[in-house]
Amino acid sequence: MTAPLELLAGRGGDLLVRVAGVACSGRELPGMAERLAELVVRSAEALTFCDVYVLDDDGRVLERPGAAVPLGEGDAGRAAAHGRVRAHRDGRGAAIPVHDEGAVIAVVDVRSAGPCPPGDLALAAALAGLFAPVLSSCRRLRAAREREHAAERFAERAVEAQEAEWSRLSREIHDGVAQRLASLGFHLSAAERAIPEHHPEGLAQIMMARRLCELAAAETRAAIGGLRPPVLDDLGLSAALATLAREAGDGPGAPSGPLDVTVTVEGELEDELPDHVQTALYRIAQEAVGNSLRHADATRVDLLLEHSRDRVRLKVADDGAGFSIRDVLAQGGRGRRPDSYGLRGMRERAELLGGRFTVTSRPGAGTTVEAVVPIPGRRRVTPDPAPGR
Repeated sequence: MTAPLELLAGRGGDLLVRVAGVACSGRELPGMAERLAELVVRSAEALTFCDVYVLDDDGRVLERPGAAVPLGEGDAGRAAAHGRVRAHRDGRGAAIPVHDEGAVIAVVDVRSAGPCPPGDLALAAALAGLFAPVLSSCRRLRAAREREHAAERFAERAVEAQEAEWSRLSREIHDGVAQRLASLGFHLSAAERAIPEHHPEGLAQIMMARRLCELAAAETRAAIGGLRPPVLDDLGLSAALATLAREAGDGPGAPSGPLDVTVTVEGELEDELPDHVQTALYRIAQEAVGNSLRHADATRVDLLLEHSRDRVRLKVADDGAGFSIRDVLAQGGRGRRPDSYGLRGMRERAELLGGRFTVTSRPGAGTTVEAVVPIPGRRRVTPDPAPGR
């Protein structure tokens, strides 16, 4: 590293200032490669063109905006394949490999209008060596971003597939079970009118059957609405949570009485959350409220949706009976509670989005579930071990 620095220092302090400016300008490809190419041409005496090719993550193709060179093809591809400077046949430049930790990660391809001065080639080689760690950092950042985007695309497709299945089930229930229940209710009403008044026992049984049919129809309609709530598509997550709270409060409630559900939204987002993130968070809230309603013997549930710069936090807390997390999430065993699968499903949804899920509970002290998920395109949340995992 000393020789390149000495060579650059010999070109004057202005060059070192420009080098520092480019090195500190960012870590995004291809912008860094373009700025390095401009620096090489601007700092040389006779160079007229400079292209900086960066090796892709598979190590097979050199890339720059608008062009790609397979490894081993052309002067740039051969310089990368063999790790040695390759002069152009016309004597007007060369392809200079950029090494980092013994491996070629890029190629600086320079050209001049006439015979290329050796000093310019030495300058280009010095800049290539000096910027090797910077370009390596850019490649690692690019690979990390691509992995992040791939994970986000996978999460989006997975949530979409789940929702498509729920929508299919909703249609089948509506077109099948719901229609048959409606037809059954019609025939029971007709049978109730047809039975003579002097057969009170038969009439009572028909009336009971009709009430049970009406209850089953109401539960079926509720199930259809829960499978795909239209408000989530129409008004977004906050409104969907408010609707969920209202429906839980208006329903039959917990065994101990009506369920009081409140929703609090804190913070604002610059852009609306992607649909698959909203859907996953809604499903977590839906399952948590359902658990409180069916299993917790709770009278109150508090939902908190908190937006911050790079993440969203959903917290659902009830004042119910609570439970032993170890017993509920135990692998196997006859004592597994029916809501253990719901807890696992909530965790899987949060972790699918690259987030984390925690559940806190103990007998007699209520239950709190919390999901923290990153906003796509922002800093990711690293899943970490959580209580009761």
